[in-house]
Amino acid sequence: MMEKVYPMTLEGKEKLELELEELKTVKRKEIVERIKIARSFGDLSENSEYESAKDEQAFVEGRITTLENMIRFAQIIDNNNVSKDEVSIGRTVTFVELPDGDEEEYTIVGSAEADPFSGKISNDSPIAKALIGKKLKDTVIISTPGGDMEVRIEKIS
Repeated sequence: MMEKVYPMTLEGKEKLELELEELKTVKRKEIVERIKIARSFGDLSENSEYESAKDEQAFVEGRITTLENMIRFAQIIDNNNVSKDEVSIGRTVTFVELPDGDEEEYTIVGSAEADPFSGKISNDSPIAKALIGKKLKDTVIISTPGGDMEVRIEKIS
């Protein structure tokens, strides 16, 4: 069985490694301490602090496993062989919607790093899929759940 590959920037991988380290060295210890304190309250069957700490422990352990897997199968994106005026993962794209001219800017990253609220969109998103491989000043039709949108690429960095 082939494992899933996680395309990401070097910065994105380093961010995941920092999160993993934090979970393993700090969060685990905090949760173990919370469980120890909750156990001292006695009857575990009606102990909400104990249940809460156990739930958090399960979440953290799941996240650790997920992060380890993402890091192990990370594929660092190297744009050195891609033309500077071509959209690819790791690049920031500025485009204007046609005909009204609303400007938008996104950095295209792997799904592991996506954070739409900070302008980082997944390479699997409809916008990124439509833009990847296109060049500066190209006009592109982007199919979104809200309907088609026509844009012109203004800047790639």
